[in-house]
Amino acid sequence: MITAIIIDDDINLRNGMKGLLKLYAQEIHIIGEADSVKSGVAEMLIKNPQVVFLDIQLTDGTGFDILEHISKTEGKVNANVVFITAHEKYAIKAFRFSALDFLLKPVDPDELQEVITKIKNNLESKQSFSNIDLLLENISKKVDTFKRIALSTSDGIHLYEIGNIIRCESQDNYTKFHIKDQPPVLISKTLKEYDELLSEHGFERIHQSHLINIAYLKAYIRSDGGYVVMQDGSNLPISQRKKERLKEILNTI
Repeated sequence: MITAIIIDDDINLRNGMKGLLKLYAQEIHIIGEADSVKSGVAEMLIKNPQVVFLDIQLTDGTGFDILEHISKTEGKVNANVVFITAHEKYAIKAFRFSALDFLLKPVDPDELQEVITKIKNNLESKQSFSNIDLLLENISKKVDTFKRIALSTSDGIHLYEIGNIIRCESQDNYTKFHIKDQPPVLISKTLKEYDELLSEHGFERIHQSHLINIAYLKAYIRSDGGYVVMQDGSNLPISQRKKERLKEILNTI
């Protein structure tokens, strides 16, 4: 069994969550509940759950306050954290950069099952939860432009400087990250998801299979249908509809 607690100030949501878990994730065993920052901290410290289903907005603070307190008290958070939230754009962006799971209210059973599958994989790989530290770092700075990103691989979660990512390559439903002075990293998410995350960090989708960091663009070759040469030595094709966009970018550099 996987032990879990639910922290939410809405008793109806807590009951609803317990009902969904009973139906769709019977391996999750609820060992505690809390409705505030104070009681949430106490439950986490006393029960030491493997999973925490955590609401963002609580009556006496936020779910982030709980994680901050645990991090300062215990040195780090040692639990899989799943945020349950309304559609808060900034928070969701921070979750995605930190490779943290979240569920939107009302909770969708299919999305819940996907999250439970990830949790089981995380527990098997014995991840370090360093992505929670990254989340707290990003939340505390209250900025829209993050400097690091958490990438979840088959052997755990790793943090990388966004500025060191040279390019991303689509491989079916996976994305291969090519990172400066690092071996390639394969992530089980589509390139579209990272296009959305990294577009404001100087990345440009030049082809359905290629997302590049313009800072590592070495040359744009017009012959042979048009392609770019990257600083890592790769030659990448440019789709016809992206050529004008790339020319505009190059004219501003």
